[in-house]
Amino acid sequence: MVVVKGKGSHCSFVVYEGSFALLFLIFLTFTEDELQMFINSTNLPFLPTPMGKGVISDLDPHCVSSARTTALLHADVILLLGARLNWMLHFGRPPRYQSDVKIIQVEICAEELHNSVTSEVAIQADTRKISDALQSKNFYFGQEEDWWTQLEKAGSENKMKLQQLSSDISVPLNYYTVFKHIQDVLPTDCIICSEGANTMDIGRSILLNLHPRHRLDAGTFGTMGVGLGFAIAAALHCKDFSPKKRVICVEGDSAFGFSAMEIETMFRYKLPIIIIIVNNNGIYGGFDKETFNQIQNQGPTIFTPPYSLCADVHYERMMELFDRKGYFCTTVDDIQNAVKSSLKVTDAPSLINILINPTAERKEQKFGWLTESKL
Repeated sequence: MVVVKGKGSHCSFVVYEGSFALLFLIFLTFTEDELQMFINSTNLPFLPTPMGKGVISDLDPHCVSSARTTALLHADVILLLGARLNWMLHFGRPPRYQSDVKIIQVEICAEELHNSVTSEVAIQADTRKISDALQSKNFYFGQEEDWWTQLEKAGSENKMKLQQLSSDISVPLNYYTVFKHIQDVLPTDCIICSEGANTMDIGRSILLNLHPRHRLDAGTFGTMGVGLGFAIAAALHCKDFSPKKRVICVEGDSAFGFSAMEIETMFRYKLPIIIIIVNNNGIYGGFDKETFNQIQNQGPTIFTPPYSLCADVHYERMMELFDRKGYFCTTVDDIQNAVKSSLKVTDAPSLINILINPTAERKEQKFGWLTESKL
C-alpha cells in the first residue's frame, strides 16, 4: 500500500511491504519533465486522460492505455495528478473501480477535492512541486511485480484485437483501419484536434501524441462543434511560433456539420489545417445509401431516425467554393495519398472526406460511459 502525507507543498512517500496495484493518472499539465523523471525513477504505470496525452509520450513503456479497463478496475491505489473523477473516469465509482480503491488526489482547485468520491489523501498543490517531492524518494516498482504482469498481459491482448481490426482493409472501411493508416503517415509532432462520437473515442487510442499540449478534443463536456475552432486557434499559434508544425483536425461527419463554414476562416487566414472527416452517415452510425433512400421514400420526417444523416455526402466538394479540390476516399491507398498530398499544402486548408461502413462501431467495451446530471 502507498500513502502520501501532505502539508502545503511538501509531501513524503511512504511504502509498506506487500503486493499492491498503483496507477498514476495525469491531466494536461506543464510539468512534463518532472513527471517523466518521476515515472522513470519509480517505474509506475500511468494512464493519460485525453488532453493529458503526450505529457508523457503515448509510446512510453510505462503507458498502459492499451490496458485501461484492467488498470482502472484492479488498481488498489490511484495517484490522481490534475485529472478529475468526472464522467470520463467514471466518477471513480464501482463497477468501474474496486469499492475500496484509495485515491491520492493532487489538485490546484480546492472545490475539485473529494468531488464524486472521498479521496484517501487530498492535496491542494501545484503538480510540479508534488512531482519534485515524489521522484526524490527511494522507491522503485519492479517489472516483476504481479501488477505489471497483469497489465502487460491485458495490454498485449487488446493490442492484438486492435491489430486485427486495423488490418481489415475491405471496403467499406472500419474506424480502426482508417486511423491506423492515417497514423502511419502523420508527422510525429503534429497537433491533433478531434471531435465526434466514435471518431473521437477510437481516434484517441490510435492517433498518438508524443509531445505535451499537442491534443485538443471535446473534453469534459463532450461538446460537438468546437473542433474547427480549436484547429484555427492551434494553427494561428503555429503560424507565429512553429511554422513547420501541422494541425490535423479529425472530425466525425456530424461534428463537422456544426461549424463546417469555418473553412472560410481557414482560407481567409491562409491556415494549412488538414481536415479529415470520418463519414459514417450519422451519429454513431447511419444507413447505407440504398437503405437511406428507401426510408426517405416512406416519409423522411416520420421514418428517418434523428441520428441518421444523408448517405455518402461529398463534403470534400466544399473546397470548390474556394477554387480548390478536396479528397474523397474509400480505400487505404486513397487515404494515405490524400494525407501525403495535403501535407505539401502550406497556404490553405485541405479537406479529406473518408467514407466508412455506416455500421462500423467500437470494439466491444466491458463498461459503457457513466453519466450523471447535476441539474
